[in-house]
Amino acid sequence: MKKTLLATAIVGALGASAAAQAATVYDQDGTRLDIYGRIAMGVAGGGPEFNNAGQKIDDGAEFVDVYSRLGLRMSHEVSRDLTAFGRLEWRFSGDERNTDQGFNEIRQSYIGLQSDQFGTFQAGNFDSFYNQFVSLPFDWEIDRGLEFAGHPKQSRGDSIGYYTPDLSGFTAYLQAKHYSERGLTEAQQSSEGEVVSAQGGVRYAQGPVTVGLGFVDDVQRGGGNGEMLYGLIGSYDFTDQFSARLGYETRDNNDSYALRGANDENGYDKVGVGGTFTTGPWAFAADYYNVDREELDDSNAWVLGTYYNVSSNFDVFLELNDGDAPTVDRDVTLGDLTDDVYWLTGARYHF
Repeated sequence: MKKTLLATAIVGALGASAAAQAATVYDQDGTRLDIYGRIAMGVAGGGPEFNNAGQKIDDGAEFVDVYSRLGLRMSHEVSRDLTAFGRLEWRFSGDERNTDQGFNEIRQSYIGLQSDQFGTFQAGNFDSFYNQFVSLPFDWEIDRGLEFAGHPKQSRGDSIGYYTPDLSGFTAYLQAKHYSERGLTEAQQSSEGEVVSAQGGVRYAQGPVTVGLGFVDDVQRGGGNGEMLYGLIGSYDFTDQFSARLGYETRDNNDSYALRGANDENGYDKVGVGGTFTTGPWAFAADYYNVDREELDDSNAWVLGTYYNVSSNFDVFLELNDGDAPTVDRDVTLGDLTDDVYWLTGARYHF
């Protein structure tokens, strides 16, 4: 899968440290096994002062794990044009002792076949293809800030997917996730019953231009509202150091959805704009979003990130995010602008 500068500018600036340096532990007769991972620690603070129920919460600083993980990549050359592959990745909490379990999550676990002539097919638990082919230019944050659909969107388990080889810059994709009712009693079954959520689209990536167009059937079983989600997101590399991105995502309102007033129920129109600048070991990124939600107030959101590569295996970072920023006018004070800002700073060691 071709990666654009916009999605990987931070990786490029930080070298191998941000790219999960895989160590090959076996490579013989066409069979290969790589191990990779990272240990990441940080301090987080700020964010909204009230929870979804309107209750005031503590927003003080805390020492946190920042998505530490351990993974395996496997592949075997079946023929000159066909490769079988697999991937398995776990997450663990590295900031404190955990005596109950070694890992918190199986983040990815899938197998597949890849052909340069016919494309790639895979099945299991993997990142949403919509995220990989459409919203990826905006998905650079370590933690919070992405307003477009992210990697779990109607994916992560019981999924199959296919994408074509690169066809003069074009790549088409299709994915389906199955929500089963098998083994459930009538009382346990959902109102939707057994359902399949499909997503698909096409991406064009040639030279400095990358444009992705896609859809997701955002079913309620997967946290959606039962309506179709559409996205058109593009990026342009002005130089090797500076890239800009622009995106639009929309979903219709569902008037019949029972949980009135919930954000996942309402339709929306989201517009995002941002850019990334890299120089030497430094990378700087910023995005701004305008979110127009049906039956709810409009909102603004922004995210800033600064990253520095200390060595090929070690980097430090600082991220700031406000998911519901006030509109800047003469009545807004500095306190209004900083009230709900979430911040995260820390370091990561990659292996």
